Amino acid sequence: MKTASQAQSLSKSQCAAGLRAALNILDRSKASCEQACHILRISRSTYTRARQQDSAWSVSLDDDQMQRISFVLNIHAALRQVFDNPENVYGFPAMANRNEFFNGRAPLEVMAQGDMISLYETFRCISTLRSAQW
Repeated sequence: MKTASQAQSLSKSQCAAGLRAALNILDRSKASCEQACHILRISRSTYTRARQQDSAWSVSLDDDQMQRISFVLNIHAALRQVFDNPENVYGFPAMANRNEFFNGRAPLEVMAQGDMISLYETFRCISTLRSAQW
């Protein structure tokens, strides 16, 4: 039986690496600082520190934050499977979407609502694009 949570089993440097990867994806997708902070449930100061090039910087993140990072990474992976063009991979999250779930909003807008359900449903909708190609 595992007693430690997943985030506690990750080192601070592993958490920082995951956070930086997610922030890099969000940045390339044109997410604002505020959107990224809401999506990942981090403070502006954590955002600022993670964006700096200090390789010694590390951070403790909880399970919720790590799950959010995982969703961002998995959304990105799904988009890479759907689109060959990096402009579409990184541009899609900022584009208005007429899918019933998005209802004219961009996926970034939905994810930035900050709740886990919006993040999960965004992942689920984008993941269905991947399966529609086969």
